[in-house]
Amino acid sequence: MMHGMQASSTPSYAHELDQAHALVPTLKARSAHAEALRRIPDETLQDLHAAGLFRILQPRRFGGAELPFQALVDVGAVIGHGCGSTAWVYANLASHHWMLAMWGERAQIEIWSDAPDTLIASAFVFPAGHAYRTDGGYRLSGHWKFSSGIDTCLWSMVGAIVHDEATGEGEYRMFLVPQSDYRQIDTWFVAGLKGTGSKDIEITDAFVPEYRTLAVCDVRGGASPGSSVNPGALYRIPPFDMFPYVVGGVALGIAEAAVASFTRETVTRVAAYSSARMSDFSSVQIRLAEASAATRAARLMMTSRCEQAMAIAQRGEIPSLDEKVAFRRDGAYAARLCTRAVDVLFEASGGDALYDQRDIQRAFRDVHAANSHNALTWDVAASLYGKVALGIRIDNPTI
Repeated sequence: MMHGMQASSTPSYAHELDQAHALVPTLKARSAHAEALRRIPDETLQDLHAAGLFRILQPRRFGGAELPFQALVDVGAVIGHGCGSTAWVYANLASHHWMLAMWGERAQIEIWSDAPDTLIASAFVFPAGHAYRTDGGYRLSGHWKFSSGIDTCLWSMVGAIVHDEATGEGEYRMFLVPQSDYRQIDTWFVAGLKGTGSKDIEITDAFVPEYRTLAVCDVRGGASPGSSVNPGALYRIPPFDMFPYVVGGVALGIAEAAVASFTRETVTRVAAYSSARMSDFSSVQIRLAEASAATRAARLMMTSRCEQAMAIAQRGEIPSLDEKVAFRRDGAYAARLCTRAVDVLFEASGGDALYDQRDIQRAFRDVHAANSHNALTWDVAASLYGKVALGIRIDNPTI
């Protein structure tokens, strides 16, 4: 399915998928090392750069591939077959190339003109930051958690609330800050996605010029400040409504790899206390069927919604509120299916699943860590959808 899912009217990305598949054995071999480092190994970053995979959604005018949005989900899933932590960092950082294309041209040129493969971290917990208008820009302060892959980045995108002292109102806005303006705080001692280096980031009264900021209300779908130089449909997709698919693709890859690994290992496994073949137990067969069906359903759901978002943008339209909350609902539900798939296989693996050398224990830890992301939290997405479906007013500045 991976190589044949693109419609004939969209660019093929078989080459990028081949590049990702070629890295899987190496990434799997390095997965324990990544966990020990608590960040992505330098060699892995070099491999991803050399393959051009970080730049699949970057505008062509800066040498990027400008592929369909779905490509990030598919490539991220393949990388997740090798290492969940690597896939998580990859998908997040690659998505920032996509998002930067929505900013004004001056910000894009500043970051990409001399080094178009520059990586950008992020922290979009808006209430964690506060900013005030000043001459020529803003004064920004804040302390954010979960800035994945920040070790390798020279810039960061952070979200904050801009306070208007006169009216008391707050505006959700994003800020581009260079590495010299923020401090990394190493808090990443965790159970899952250990290798992502998702550290805290702190900024104290930094000046951010106007051109390096972007209001969230300007990226809710349709034209953005970057549309004058990046008119493609890819950059008219609302990033916060579709972000569940950026990280959801990682959960998909983790789950698909778990199904493949479980299937391969179960063929030769025997029960510890009876020496019976595990493959002969109907309970094992049933759990494998459920897990494979769940991952298949998750992939179909993600593909369908990503294609729908691209089609809406290609028509020059903006998704309706109903469509937006459905995007968020289905992205979170697809990730929920992936977690269910891994849980079912973990249950069927017995005590052997606890050993570090077993793939299923890392998949179990990583997929649950992935689903703790706010964009994939089922109760958040489901409640939002339910309110809109029931005619209840919502107050969410990112939608």
